[in-house]
Amino acid sequence: MSMRRVAPDDLRRGVRAIFARAGSEEAEARAVGDHLVEANLVGHDSHGVIRVAKYMDWLKQGQVVVNRHVKVLRDDGVLLMLDGQFGYGQAIGLEAMRLGVAKAKKHGVAVMALRDTGHLGRIGAWAEMAAGAGLVALHFVNSSGFGMLVAPHGGSDRRLSANPIAAGVPSPDGAPMILDMSTCIIAEGKIQVARNKKEKLPEGAVLNGKGRPTRDPEEFYAPPPGAILPIAGHKGSGLSLICEVLAGALTGGGSTHPDNPTAKRMVNNMLTILIDADNVAGHAAFAADVSRLRDWVKASPPITPGGEVLLPGEIERRTRADREKNGIPLDDATRAQIAKAAADVGLPAGEIEKAIG
Repeated sequence: MSMRRVAPDDLRRGVRAIFARAGSEEAEARAVGDHLVEANLVGHDSHGVIRVAKYMDWLKQGQVVVNRHVKVLRDDGVLLMLDGQFGYGQAIGLEAMRLGVAKAKKHGVAVMALRDTGHLGRIGAWAEMAAGAGLVALHFVNSSGFGMLVAPHGGSDRRLSANPIAAGVPSPDGAPMILDMSTCIIAEGKIQVARNKKEKLPEGAVLNGKGRPTRDPEEFYAPPPGAILPIAGHKGSGLSLICEVLAGALTGGGSTHPDNPTAKRMVNNMLTILIDADNVAGHAAFAADVSRLRDWVKASPPITPGGEVLLPGEIERRTRADREKNGIPLDDATRAQIAKAAADVGLPAGEIEKAIG
């Protein structure tokens, strides 16, 4: 499977054009396209443009609706209750985060419950947005049933969502700490990437439909479908359950269950906690302590010669620097899927060929 490097700006224009042709207004097409390409830029290819074809499928099936906006259900002090109305998660998430950031700046803290939105994409992007505004951020995400992919510890079939958790910590030097993780061993998008690249999955990450370990991506998708395992055994499984409560039950979007009203469509729910560190700890004290912590941890002698201690977000920043300079790598299967999605919405072949090489 060959790989080609494509220019980020060309890819952005091409992806935006696909969503615009599919009916999105300019702002929405830009929000979705830019978010997907940004995920590729920082190395999270599982949440990047590989999703374009899937989003187009969901649009045809009515699982996602174009040009929706966030609906405020409750705005009470530090609390925001929001409904995404099944719009594209990248556009709805951007609107929701703008509201949450403004509320946290006003009150010092904000709790934002967002339900019934389309796939929210790379959750670390929302932590980056908050950290860029000087806020400490925590995000908990689930899906209400459609995204049921993960076996609980000791179980053998799909019962939980992938349930990502993200956190952001602003930094005085402009390089925030960004934790972006799933409570399962591997994101389903990475299984898609491995499938497109004809690569094997990591050991101990996935079960096939018979509840047996497999490294074959095809076995994960073959009937009966396989399941992903939680991180760290019972610890990850417990963390996933708490995420279901916070992102699902508490937002009103529902914890993962096949009998939920929204279980037949891809719906994300997200609970976000935003804290203005300046308001709580004072800017100087907070910045000094975060800097001291980073320096202390980074100074640990590497366990391997030539190695180093990396903080959350450092790999993504380095990957971005490389891909902005040298282009975003796309495999043949992903390029073909994007080209087909473009053709299906009537985008001229020459326009998308320029974008994907």
